[in-house]
Amino acid sequence: MANAICELLNIKYPIIQGGMQWVGKAELASAVSNAGGLGILTGLTQPTPEDLRNEIARCQAMTSKPFGVNMTIFPTIKPPPYEDYIDVIIDSGVKVVETAGNGGIKYWAKLKEAGIVIVHKCVTVKHALKAEELGVDAISIDGFECAGHPGEYDIPGLILIPAAVEALKIPVVASGGIGNGRSMAAALSLGAQGVNMGTRFCATVEAPIHHNIKQALVNASEHDTNLIFRTLNNTDRVLKNAISDEVVAMERRPGGCEFGEIRHLVAGSRGKAALESGDVNDGVITAGLVVGLIHDIPTVAELIERMVAECRESLNKGLAVLP
Repeated sequence: MANAICELLNIKYPIIQGGMQWVGKAELASAVSNAGGLGILTGLTQPTPEDLRNEIARCQAMTSKPFGVNMTIFPTIKPPPYEDYIDVIIDSGVKVVETAGNGGIKYWAKLKEAGIVIVHKCVTVKHALKAEELGVDAISIDGFECAGHPGEYDIPGLILIPAAVEALKIPVVASGGIGNGRSMAAALSLGAQGVNMGTRFCATVEAPIHHNIKQALVNASEHDTNLIFRTLNNTDRVLKNAISDEVVAMERRPGGCEFGEIRHLVAGSRGKAALESGDVNDGVITAGLVVGLIHDIPTVAELIERMVAECRESLNKGLAVLP
């Protein structure tokens, strides 16, 4: 399945593991890379730059294949030492960085000088065009189906992917709603050069989260996500559970709610604890609409090989129906 993304990232299959907070650790990233995709460590999952250095070393000991690091950089009141994290990535010999958020722009030149490939994630074509102009190597375009923050435009992948492909000269990776070989074939047919998956990789043997959370993803349907923070103009797609239901109910009150009123419900530390304890209803759990396509908990290698086989079969069937 060699194409522009495979060549750019030096991988066998055009499948990238999303950078997921609390989940993008060495166990999962190395498994994805060993299976022929591109595993991603989540930089800010590690509390300090030195912790990230250790996690990169741990991943390097678990795979000889390329893997990347995600750095999501948004303006915050108390920003972490982003530049120190970037320096660790460069010093550790990582060859691919996935960025998200416009705060990453200031570090792109430094990453490029170090010979690092930059895949930038965004949710609109206009932002993708700006990133291309500023020199990133590929765009991961995030449709409305995605887990986490889909932006405020609500454009689904069926429109967003081909729109990005038409507008950009650099390779496009489809993100959001990808969970099996058929959806991968659809993304490639729309012009994407690869796919990015987060939620689907959470429901694998190697994902470093509690089995109860994985099973909840299997049990969920495409109706079982909530959009929270809609009234705060910071939309976030998460698994439907007691916590996210409560947040939605508070936002729907006459007059809505202030963030301070829901802060205790949506705290990142609470979500992290839920992933570790397996208490599905005790924290916000990020999940995309793709939960409707998740029916088992395979190993990463089993999932990727199955996806590639299904993708090839779907593309061949599509060609077969043409006169």
